[in-house]
Amino acid sequence: MNSDPTRTSGRSAAGIDDISFRILQVLRDHGRISIAALAQEVGVSRSNAYARVEALTDAGVITGYSAQIDPVKAGLGVCTLVFVTVHPQRLPEFLEEISGIPDVESAKITTGEHDVMLLTRGVGVDDVHSFVVGVVAALPQVKSVETVLVLDEVFDRGRLLPPDLGDHQQVAGERGLLRYTRTNPDRPSSID
Repeated sequence: MNSDPTRTSGRSAAGIDDISFRILQVLRDHGRISIAALAQEVGVSRSNAYARVEALTDAGVITGYSAQIDPVKAGLGVCTLVFVTVHPQRLPEFLEEISGIPDVESAKITTGEHDVMLLTRGVGVDDVHSFVVGVVAALPQVKSVETVLVLDEVFDRGRLLPPDLGDHQQVAGERGLLRYTRTNPDRPSSID
């Protein structure tokens, strides 16, 4: 969980130019690259690359470097999404509580029926069940819990940058439809 109080969710990356985005893309894919190789890849001087990486780190855009680990091969074969509804006015207390629980890989505040979605991992279904019932549901801030077992993790793009996103046609007058999105009326209803 990001505990930085100055972070504003949903804000764009103002002040990051194309070269800095390119540096971020290279570092995202090759975190152990040297500054000299990074500079050559991006087409800037070594001192420019170093200064930009420092500036991106100081601004909190680069938050750290780590190895990418396959959780299944590391022994965590069960992944779950735990949707939690919290008692009114208890969300900050709940978020503080779960931020210290190592079984929670990520926590997202959500819209809709639930307040928070947790991504958790475990060795087996029994372990996950014990964690959800014995730890998460037992927290005094929790009103209800709904758990979804993930059958297969097809891909994870948790490291997206704005240049990675496609161009999407803006839909006027359709704001707020997060549970249901109308399809193109010209699209056939069945495959022939």
